[in-house]
Amino acid sequence: MFKWFKISLLALLLAYPGLTFGLSGEDGLHSLVVGTKVAPPFAVKNDQGVWSGMSIELWREIAADAGLSYEFEERDLAGLLEGLQDGSLDAAVAALTITARREEMMDFSHPFHTSGLGIAVLADDTGGWLQVLERFFSPEFLKGVGSLGLVLLLFGFLVWLFERRKNPDQFGGGVLKGIGSGFWWSAVTMTTVGYGDKAPASLGGRLVAMIWMFAAIIIISSFTAAITSSLTVSRLESRIRGPEDLARVRVASVPSSTSAAYLEREHIAYSHYPDPAAAVAALSAGKVDAVVYDLPILRDLAVNGDGSVMVLPKVFERQDYGIGLPAGSPLRESVNRILLEKINSPWWDDILYRYLGTVR
Repeated sequence: MFKWFKISLLALLLAYPGLTFGLSGEDGLHSLVVGTKVAPPFAVKNDQGVWSGMSIELWREIAADAGLSYEFEERDLAGLLEGLQDGSLDAAVAALTITARREEMMDFSHPFHTSGLGIAVLADDTGGWLQVLERFFSPEFLKGVGSLGLVLLLFGFLVWLFERRKNPDQFGGGVLKGIGSGFWWSAVTMTTVGYGDKAPASLGGRLVAMIWMFAAIIIISSFTAAITSSLTVSRLESRIRGPEDLARVRVASVPSSTSAAYLEREHIAYSHYPDPAAAVAALSAGKVDAVVYDLPILRDLAVNGDGSVMVLPKVFERQDYGIGLPAGSPLRESVNRILLEKINSPWWDDILYRYLGTVR
C-alpha cells in the first residue's frame, strides 16, 4: 500500500517540481532511495563515504534539475536488480547495462554511454618459450615446411632425371636412392651449405641447378623472414589475443553480470568472484589467466593498479549503460528528458574526459 502511495506521490512531485522541497521534510519520508555500487569509473566511493563517478555525476544533475530529494544506498549487483523489482529502490545508478532480460523485469532510462566487454590479462603474459615451441608445431608452420619439402623434392627429381645416366656415381643406384641424392643436393644448395659431394654434370642438370640457385635465394630469404617475424611476435604478443582464446585458458568474471551471461552463452567455464576488483586481484596473483568484464571498469582497474595487468584493445559484445528504474516508474519520463539534455551538452564531454580520458 505504501509503495503505491509513494509512486503516486512521486508522480505528483514530478508534475509540480516546485512542491518537492516543500514536501521533503526532515524525516526524509519522500526522499528517493537510489541504489548504487562501487564500479569505477561509473561509481566511486572515497574513504569518507562520498560518492562520485560518471553515473553519480549524471544522477546529481538530473535530480537537481527535477528537484528530487534522494539518498544513496549501497548494494551489490544482485541487490540492485532485486531492489528495482521489489520496489525497495526508486532508482539504481552505477554501471547497469541494458539487456532484454532485465528490461522484462524493470525499466531503464535512455543509454548514457556505450562501450562493450573487454579482457584483462597479465601485462607480461607472452607465453614464454612454450608459445615459441607451439608456433613451430602450429598447422601453419607445418604446412609451410611441407610445401618447402615438396619444392625440394621437385628440383631433386629434375636433377636426378638429367643426371641418372650422365652422373651415375652421384645420382645413380636405383630410383629411390637417386631421387634421395637429388633431394639432398637441392637442400644443401638452397641453404648455401654446398658440401660439394654432389654436383650436376649434364647440361640439363646444370640448367636446373642454375634455376634452383636463384629460386632458392628468394625462398630461403622469405622463409627466414617468416620464422623471425613469427618468433618475434610470439615473444611480444599476449597468448590471449581476443575472445576466441578464452575457451583454452582460466577465465574469471562476476556472476549475474552481462559478461557472465556472455561466457555462459559461449559455453566458456569461468571462476566466480564477487566483483571485478577481486577478479583482477586473482589475475595478478596468477590464479586465473584472464578477466572478462565491462571494458571501462577493467581499464580503470588496470590504470589504477600496480601495472601487472593490461586490457586488450579488442572490444566485443556491445554494452549500453542506463539508469535502472522500477517497472512503470513515474520518474522515467522526467529522467529521460533531462538525461538527453545533459549527455548532449559540453558538460558531458568534460565528464567523459575526466573519468575516461576521452570524449565522444
